[in-house]
This record gives sequence, C-alpha cells and structure tokens, in this order.
Amino acid sequence: MDSSVSFSTPAGAAQGHLVRPGNEKVGVLVVQEWWGLVPHIKDVSQRFAALGFVTLAPDLYHGKSTLDAAEATHLMNGLDWGRATQEIGAAAQYLRQSEGCTRVGIVGFCMGGALSIIAATIPGIDAYAAFYGFPPKGAVDLDKISVPGLLFFGSEETFFSVDDAKAFAEKQRGRGIETEVVQYEGAGHAFFNDTRPEVFRPIPANDAWRRTLKLFGALRAR
Repeated sequence: MDSSVSFSTPAGAAQGHLVRPGNEKVGVLVVQEWWGLVPHIKDVSQRFAALGFVTLAPDLYHGKSTLDAAEATHLMNGLDWGRATQEIGAAAQYLRQSEGCTRVGIVGFCMGGALSIIAATIPGIDAYAAFYGFPPKGAVDLDKISVPGLLFFGSEETFFSVDDAKAFAEKQRGRGIETEVVQYEGAGHAFFNDTRPEVFRPIPANDAWRRTLKLFGALRAR
C-alpha cells in the first residue's frame, strides 16, 4: 500500500511517498536524484517494499520534479541542503514513531547519495548506501558517521570524487566501522537508473542492489 504522508521538521511541514508492505519493523528511506521524486524513485521504493521494508521517499523539492537536465540543475542548485537533511532526519523519525520501525536504512542516488551520507551523521540512521554521490569537502563532519555504509560508483564517474570516497572508507575502516567503496568497470554515473537506457548497466545495477539488500537485511537481525 502506498500513500502520501506529511511529517514535521524544524523548518516546517514536509511530505513524502510511503510504501507500507505489512508488519515489517525495518524502514528504508529512498532519497531522490536531482530530477526530484520521479517515477523511478517511487519504483525503487516499491522494490524495497516488495521485499518487506517500510519505505519512505521524502519529497525534497516539495512537489517539483523534471526530466530536463537544465531544470534539474536549477532545482538542485536551489536546494537548501541543511533543510533537506532536517527533512530526511524527520522522515527517519516518522518511520520510527508512526510506523513502528526499530531500524532505518537510507539509500540515495546522485545528489541523494551525497545526502544519504550526510544523513548518516544524524541520529536515527542505522546503515546507508550511496549510489554515485559523495558530499563535497567541508559539507559535513564525516567523523560523526558511526554506522556501516556502502558507496557505489562506476569507473567512468565524472560528477563526484571517487578518490575522496575511497579515502573516507579507508578512514572509517580504520575506526572499526564497516565501510566499502564498490566501483564497477565500464559503468558511468547513474548506472542504476533503468529509465535511462543510455546510462543503465544491468550487471552493476543488479550487483549493487544485491549488496544493498544484504546491508539492510542485516538490520533485521539487530
């Protein structure tokens, strides 16, 4: 069952797309690409829900979305990342308080991948998977992250620094926090997005999906 829900944040009301499969107690937040809360993100939410996760995709553009790259750039550049992080944190609390979830994972794509890593610094997130996204230097204190994570990139990534992601993962492992960067040879940015045949790569996409499910599935045992 899917529906639109509202939840409170320090900056005011926010909305999201909720998919509730049943009595599962592990929730997953799905964070949008720069396009907005488009059908692809809702479809990913449905995939998680089909496997039993209570899934919520926050609408960080507040009703706006696009399939035009120029407009997507405008929307992303206009995003208040501080407010977006607050809304993601509030969405996690919604899953816990209103849906009864005892654990919450977060997955994001592109812009949403960077935001997922940022969100891992705040309370209420138990694991994260970031697809082809990483915060710019100085955007957040990454040392605040104490939960396991996966970061996925293609070898042809051009938007985010894979070297910075690898350095972060190595430092996290040195602190005893399970963190891995997985890089797929021949894949580029957005390789998971099956609505864009020019970039979609099924073998890397399927492997990243399998790894993400294993990461979030482990939350069921905690």
